Formats: sequence, structure tokens, C-alpha cells
Amino acid sequence: MEIDANPLSKITPYERLQIARAAKRPYALDVYEALFENFVELHGDRRYGDDMAIVAGTARFHGTPVVVIGQQKGRDTKERRLRNFGMPKPEGYRKALRVMKLAEKFSRPVFTFIDTQGAYPGIEAEERGQAEAIAYNLREMAKLDVPVIVTVIGEGGSGGALAIGVGDRVLMLENAVYSVISPEGCAAILWKDAAQAERAANCLRLTAHDLKQLGIIDVIVPEPKGGAHNNAEEALRLLDGALKENLESAMLMQRSVRLKHRFEKLRELGKWEG
Repeated sequence: MEIDANPLSKITPYERLQIARAAKRPYALDVYEALFENFVELHGDRRYGDDMAIVAGTARFHGTPVVVIGQQKGRDTKERRLRNFGMPKPEGYRKALRVMKLAEKFSRPVFTFIDTQGAYPGIEAEERGQAEAIAYNLREMAKLDVPVIVTVIGEGGSGGALAIGVGDRVLMLENAVYSVISPEGCAAILWKDAAQAERAANCLRLTAHDLKQLGIIDVIVPEPKGGAHNNAEEALRLLDGALKENLESAMLMQRSVRLKHRFEKLRELGKWEG
């Protein structure tokens, strides 16, 4: 199911950002529990360690064997620290790619769920190859033989989101946001004042309606009135229908056609007229 709402909605980009960050909004683990069966988590990148900001594993979706990969922020202080506030390190992206390669080996479609302010920018992450891990994922995801369905369920921030964001179909919840940088980061760079975040949000074209118009995403998934955090059960029901429809569409395509379409879609990103 896809929404056909007026892009001139009274909800401002900054207000949508607050909805996307709502503490009770469904996270990746909520999606796994509600929509997937027999989820088995896989840990570690086989090179350094396990990154709890990315939760990945095998599951079944309406009877179809799949893999799921998502970013998990955590709800309380203890879990947020455990999950590093949903900001993955290189080992997280390498774990994600390891699971994708397993999916390719056993012909399982891939579902990814984006919800991060961005990749972790700490010194240790840079020392372990953060940029290289992101770049490698982008290249390898573009070549995966199996269908890849990407969904932005909350925040999609910069390369931290893109590293699990290359797919045949890119879905986005109605009040999610997806941008090259957080509004706070943008404001700090442009105006030396993070308090100008609302001004930056209005300039970044980060809403689902903007991104659908620009061809960055394919489908806007509607949310219950007021946002997914007001009625998580209904929000997940709507998401379930959208995931099922887009998976079926991707699986009907021949492998060569699907890969060609994915490549052409990537090549078109960033082009516009005017």
C-alpha cells in the first residue's frame, strides 16, 4: 500500500523529524517480532567483533525464507549505550554484509531497515576503516543476486544509512526522514549553530514526499494519524502489506533485469532538471 498524500502537508519537515525520533516509534526489533517468523540472530563480522547497533539474522516472511538487517537505537539508557544509540561501527557494516552474502548463497531475499542518525564518527571507528566498510557495502549491495527491499523506518542519516540502503525497492514510512546529514550537523556547519536545526531541516528536502518527488525512494508507506508511535500495531500492519507487495514484485523480475534496474536506478540518483 502506498500513500498519495499532499506534499504540501501542514506538518513541517522539522516536525516530521521529531516524529521520526519519537521514543515509542517501532524499531527494527519491533518489526522483526511483529512481521517475521523464526528470527535467528547472527553475530559478529568474523574480523573484529560484534556491533550491537546492527541486528541481523535469518527469518521467514509470509512463509518465504529471508534475511533481515536493521539498525537498533534502544529505548532506555542502558539499551541505548549497548546499541551505541543506533550508530554502527565498521564491524556492524561488515556483519551486515556477511549476512547479505549468506542470503545470496542460499537465495534468500534481503530486507533492511534503516534507523540511524549516522555511522559512529569516533576515532576507533575510523581506525578500523569506517569509510571503507561503508563504501564496500555500497559496491557489494549493488551486485547482490537476490532481491533487496530497503525501508527507512525512522531516521536515515548519511553514509550510515546508505551502507544498508542500496536496494531494488526503497520504501519509507510517511514520517521518516532521510538525508545526507542531520539537521543539527548541517546547521553547525552552515551557521555555526546547531540550534538552527529547524532552519536546516526546512532546506534539506529530507521528508518522504520530497524524496519520492526526487526519485530517491520508490514508495511512501502511510502511518496512523499522528505518527507510528501513536499506534504501532496499525503502523506495522501497513508496513507488512507494503513489504509483501514489493517483495513479490522484485521476485517476479528476472535476475539480469533486476540487476540492470538496480544499477540504472543508482546512476540516476542526483540528477534533476530546472
